[in-house]
Amino acid sequence: MTHTIQPSNPETTPAPDATDIAATRPGTGTGTGTGVAAAAAAAAAAAAVPAALKRRIPKYSDLAPLMQFKKPEFSKEARLKRASTVWELRDIAKRRTPQAPFDYTDGAAESEITLRRAREAFLDIEFRPGILRNVSSIDLSTDILGKPSRLPVGIAPTGFTRMMQSEGEYAGSRAAEAAGIPYTLSTMGTASIEDVAAAAPNGRNWFQLYLWTDRDRSLELIERAAKAGNDTLMVTVDTAVAGARLRDVRNGMTIPPALTLKTVLDASYRPAWWFNFLTHEPLTFASLSRYTGTVADLINSMFDPTLTFEDLDWLRETWKGKLVVKGIQTVDDARKVVDHGADGIVLSNHGGRQLDRAPIPFHLLPEVSKALKKDNSDAAIMLDTGIMSGADIIAALAVGADFTLIGRAYLYGLMAGGRAGVDRVLQILEKDMARTMALLGVSSISELTPDHVRILGK
Repeated sequence: MTHTIQPSNPETTPAPDATDIAATRPGTGTGTGTGVAAAAAAAAAAAAVPAALKRRIPKYSDLAPLMQFKKPEFSKEARLKRASTVWELRDIAKRRTPQAPFDYTDGAAESEITLRRAREAFLDIEFRPGILRNVSSIDLSTDILGKPSRLPVGIAPTGFTRMMQSEGEYAGSRAAEAAGIPYTLSTMGTASIEDVAAAAPNGRNWFQLYLWTDRDRSLELIERAAKAGNDTLMVTVDTAVAGARLRDVRNGMTIPPALTLKTVLDASYRPAWWFNFLTHEPLTFASLSRYTGTVADLINSMFDPTLTFEDLDWLRETWKGKLVVKGIQTVDDARKVVDHGADGIVLSNHGGRQLDRAPIPFHLLPEVSKALKKDNSDAAIMLDTGIMSGADIIAALAVGADFTLIGRAYLYGLMAGGRAGVDRVLQILEKDMARTMALLGVSSISELTPDHVRILGK
């Protein structure tokens, strides 16, 4: 037999009994009139207030646990620890780095529309979480190009890195080694292939190549990369000519930075950067011994506007390791480079630094993934451009990427605090990724599917 219990309403006033009614009537002999009744009502109301809500003078013993005053910390470690997002590290980087190097990192081509759209693409999504899954343990490890990576993100190739902060490529490669992820040295890097390999001997080092008009120079770099233990060659193909990077033009950006009146005034606000820059070895390059001039002139003197798929065939025959083609921006080109022997592709518009209004890699990702699956291709699909959080990385993996690369995000950390700043970026991203996966209801990368993400407006 089922018993129904009606819940009581604590806000309902109980009906008074006969004694209470009599007590409130004057002349009944059981009370002293309305004054007594009012006093009784007031006493009852006071008794109804919980003890925790009654006013009192605080005791020192109550206040002591609340007075947790800490000594202000101004060290680099404390400054980096306070940053909980890559955006906050960017703010620190901007305060500590002269305008020209910061803008070289932060800026993009022409009106910078491509970069804004790339970042907005990650904002314009909706996660679709699953519930009641066991997410007590999150595994962020994955395999990329035949080897394991502790995280599904690597460091992308960036040029002139020691100009951003004196530790440059050494900080990036060592941080990647410690995190168990790949590091990619750029042809335009400011440390040699051999020095980076020596700095991170146990790391997984990749080398990024711009095919030069001088094939002998390209072949020399390929041989050096192989000899230094690089297992992957990443050839960039979206740089027939240099993009119009207007911030660099306005800043008069040169390699090395010129000590003009403007830069001297700028230096007065960032003495630590200039002290580091002037007291370390002058910038040297992975591919050049020395160079003086504008960035655009350097790029245009090196890049080969005559490249075709035949050059990719030559590269495939020459390089015996894994070959990745970076700068893919259409489905057809993704298929073609795989047909010509690429082991992997990077969907990338060069961080918005080449063609403004270029395709957005994140938007292109589902189509490319579908096309390569239809071709039964096992080529790795990587993605860069616009990534500023671990949630961005998880979204890319869910939509179809096998791996991701960060450029600006790691450089913000580098400018904010050298090697420790790069470590902090990777810590932030790892924490973001683990939290996002747990809230999505997945415990490993392999469990992510397109069903976990909806691209808004599509």
